[in-house]
Amino acid sequence: MSTKDFRPGSAPNVSRRTLLQAGAGLIGGSVLPASIASRAFAEDHPAIGTYPAGTSGSSAFIGISVPRTGTYAVQGEDELKGYQLAIEHINSGHELIKKISPKTSKGVLGKELKFGVADSAAKPNEAVQAQQRFISENKAVMITGGTSSAVAVALNKLAQREKVIFVCGISGSNDTTGKDCVRYGFRQNFFGQTAAAAIAPVLIKQFGKNKKAAYLTPDYTYGHTVTKSMQDRLAEAGWTTVTNQVSPLGAPDYSSYLLNVANSGADVLINVNWGHDAVLSTQQAKQFGVLDKMKLVVPYQVPFIARETGGLMQGVYAATDYWWTIEDKYPLAKMFNEAFEKKYGYKPEWGAENAYVSFAHWARMVEEAGSFYPPDVIKAYEKGETLPSLVGDVHYRPEDHQCVRPVVIVRGKMEKEMKNKEDYYEVIEIVPGDGLMQKPDAFGCHLGDYT
Repeated sequence: MSTKDFRPGSAPNVSRRTLLQAGAGLIGGSVLPASIASRAFAEDHPAIGTYPAGTSGSSAFIGISVPRTGTYAVQGEDELKGYQLAIEHINSGHELIKKISPKTSKGVLGKELKFGVADSAAKPNEAVQAQQRFISENKAVMITGGTSSAVAVALNKLAQREKVIFVCGISGSNDTTGKDCVRYGFRQNFFGQTAAAAIAPVLIKQFGKNKKAAYLTPDYTYGHTVTKSMQDRLAEAGWTTVTNQVSPLGAPDYSSYLLNVANSGADVLINVNWGHDAVLSTQQAKQFGVLDKMKLVVPYQVPFIARETGGLMQGVYAATDYWWTIEDKYPLAKMFNEAFEKKYGYKPEWGAENAYVSFAHWARMVEEAGSFYPPDVIKAYEKGETLPSLVGDVHYRPEDHQCVRPVVIVRGKMEKEMKNKEDYYEVIEIVPGDGLMQKPDAFGCHLGDYT
């Protein structure tokens, strides 16, 4: 069964049938009888959000919104593949899911997972409209997605208002679990402050102290918080910002910004752009001779940027959530890589990895709670227990719902060093998360109510 799209605004009369996605149909797995699955109900709990209506039958519905068009589309499709693989594995009781969520057999609490997909186009309004419809019409028990931090922040607010858990897919802004945190939102991936804390020591060691940096910054919450985090951390070693060129999301031309960078006298260009914006701005930086004058750093690595820039990431340092060659260190990463490549024909990037793990952790929390009742699931996260992931053991902080996890520092390989066509990076260091992260209240997080 193929997955259909719901694109807000493009089909106002889309039927409920169009929205429903039989995730298990991809694998042909059966589900447990409703009589067994009924243990998911806790009759002493009052109705809240989509509970208990969303799990009154033999299945539970998940709303997914990712950018499938626009400047973040390539990364959104990779993220979606991670979600789809996770749902397939959960519905079939796959061995890898059992490693992360031992109580999972088939489905979550015996409920087959079904899902709907909406194209957010990296636009908060479109993502919110789609997810609101999934909640209202399909009784979604969880919503997920992101890629754009502006979308993630908007979905945080929707989740808190509707009392439906939001598991963030990709979001690099400090604000997502900082000033815009909510009781009903959780984030597994790394973010601006942790990226800066991990990569800055590497850059200082490599390039020295008292360097002049030029920044290319996308004009929204992700860009501003990543740039600020990098500036603050590098300032400790005497680095100064000689120019910060701020551009709109989806800018078609970076020539004016790059002209200012070229004339700034910078030693290092720190490109904070993401998605196709990062690809285009890097390519144009090469065309305009900027990369002949200064070193390039990508503090928040973009999935597929090495492939799409045609070798311009060679020798470039970046921080990332995941790189597939860490399978030599982490057995679960190897299992994931093999399953993903078998299904999709390429090595997974970190968007897919992050989506998969976020989904698997949610399934574990529901199983641990023994109920889909949202406050119970939230409290399972807030226990802060050690959890398996594809990058070793991690845990979620109860104070801000941020996963404490390592950051992987990579350097682009020279072409002669590549062992295969996807061997783009050398892993320089895997930096433990505990020593990287700011205090839970440092960015203004105040979680809302459970009910």
